[in-house]
Amino acid sequence: MSTKTRPTLADVRKWPATVGVTETAEALGISRAYLYDLVKRGQAPVRVLTFGTKHRVVTASIVALLEAA
Repeated sequence: MSTKTRPTLADVRKWPATVGVTETAEALGISRAYLYDLVKRGQAPVRVLTFGTKHRVVTASIVALLEAA
């Protein structure tokens, strides 16, 4: 088990405008593989920008999701 702590909402608010899927998954408390699967199916609960094979997640959408929880 990892000793890395999950980022708090306050931490996420300080992130750049977009972040990677890995950081997003950590903030949401889900696996990276699961979030990639959601992105692939168009069911991610956050706004994802796709550039070819690269995905970036809009930080404001992560904040909104966490605030609504």
